[in-house]
Order: sequence, then C-alpha cells, then structure tokens
Amino acid sequence: MQHWKRTTEIANSLFQQGDWVDAREHYLQALALAQVLFERWQDADEAVAACVISHHNLADLHLRLQQPQESAEYLCSIHQRLLQASQEPRLSPALREAALRQSAKTYTELLSFISEYGQYPRTERLLYRQGSQPALLTGQETATSPVIQYGIH
Repeated sequence: MQHWKRTTEIANSLFQQGDWVDAREHYLQALALAQVLFERWQDADEAVAACVISHHNLADLHLRLQQPQESAEYLCSIHQRLLQASQEPRLSPALREAALRQSAKTYTELLSFISEYGQYPRTERLLYRQGSQPALLTGQETATSPVIQYGIH
C-alpha cells in the first residue's frame, strides 16, 4: 500500500505542476499496483479505494487533456470491475462487499460525467446493454466490448 501511495503522491504533484506525460506514467504505475494487489491487500476497503482512485485520477488527467472519451473509458472500466468483483464467489466476502459499496460511488461519478460531457460508446454499452436493460446493474456488456488499453493512447 505504501508504494501505491507514494506513486500516487508523485503523480499528483506532477499533475499539479502541469507535467501531464510524467503524471500519466505515474498514474498508470499506481493503477497497475492497485490491480495486482487488489486481492492481496489485508484491508478490502483500501484495496477497492486504491483501484477507484487510480482510475479516477487517470479520468481526471484525460479531462485536463481534453480527452473525455478516454476519461469515460476509465470511469466505465472501474465501475464494471467493481460490479464484477461484487459477484465473484472466489473473492473474500469483505472484498465483494467493499466493491459493492464503492460501486454506488462509481455509478454516481459516471452519471455526473455523462451529464457534463455526454454519452460515449462505452458509457452507452455499459448503461444500455442490448436496448433498454441497464447493464450497470449486472456489470455486463456486449461480447464486442473493447478492452481498455493501458499505455499510450
């Protein structure tokens, strides 16, 4: 957890200085750490929070770069991940419960984003899987959903 925190703090500092490229690289490193350690952190709430914060930091950075579609990808990715984790029987009950609790917040953030920046392909697929059934409730998307690419966009 300490390495994730340090990496995120460095990224935040770079972000504040306007060094977008280096901030993004550190945010991506923090996200990778959060994902790798997701099931290994002793505190389930901290594990989930690290993933959410990492995704939201990248979404904020892409908004600053005037790339709202990239932001939408990160917001959708974490919301879908939490919904899936909350249903994953192999995960600990504490981790599943923490994921479910945080999914309410990621849902709110996603709706707020859409109200300000509009719909994007991934938000539409996540919200309205095959017509009118909300996919946000199940965390499922269509089989043709793109996989988010972590790297240079």
